Amino acid sequence: MGKVFDAEFMISIVPTIASKLYITLWIAFASGFFALLIGFGVAMIRYFNVRVLSGISKAYISIIRGTPAMVQLLIAYYGIPIALRGLNESLGTELSVNGIPASVFAIIALSLNSGAFMSETIRGAMLAIDSGQLEACYSVNMTTWQALRRIILPQSFTNALPALGNSFISLLKETSLVFNISVIELMAQAKITASKSYRFFEAYIVVAAIYWICCFVLEQVLARIEIRVRKYERGVPQ
Repeated sequence: MGKVFDAEFMISIVPTIASKLYITLWIAFASGFFALLIGFGVAMIRYFNVRVLSGISKAYISIIRGTPAMVQLLIAYYGIPIALRGLNESLGTELSVNGIPASVFAIIALSLNSGAFMSETIRGAMLAIDSGQLEACYSVNMTTWQALRRIILPQSFTNALPALGNSFISLLKETSLVFNISVIELMAQAKITASKSYRFFEAYIVVAAIYWICCFVLEQVLARIEIRVRKYERGVPQ
């Protein structure tokens, strides 16, 4: 009868599973970058209540927040090729997705998912700034863009940083879903490695430890950034 728990096996598979860490980090940071751009754009649209676009933005946020990330991932993976085929038929083009890696579809889905949540974080931080500050900027002949760049956005970024940090950490953990669309990252590599010996428990402990270490490092980096941007505020440790 085999061991109930094989610590030696667990230690031995760490390098194999960790070899796919770069894919997980690539997807997480690429998705985080595009999500921040999407979040900022949507937040600006809603902050200034841009006609038509504001309604579209509200619908986008509602759909994303009301559906599971796993479903969004599968829709992106299977839906984008279908949409391109329909576009080819209607326009007579020859667009193809055969050469596009599955990781690209993962980045698209995760960016759209996280971008919706980030947009609400950024918009909330902007709304928290006293409207009188914007009016004061106008009184000294600043343009709207100058007021945003010099006064509103720096304060909003400081206020939104903790929540945005949480979104980035959540995004890093959500990359564990992409093995469902054939992306071989940490989770997928763990399943492949464990299937050879049926030691899934040990493999999942290794994956959990790697994710925890990554999240811990990210937490420390974000904490340092927050201290730096708040260094002139009273009561913030230096």
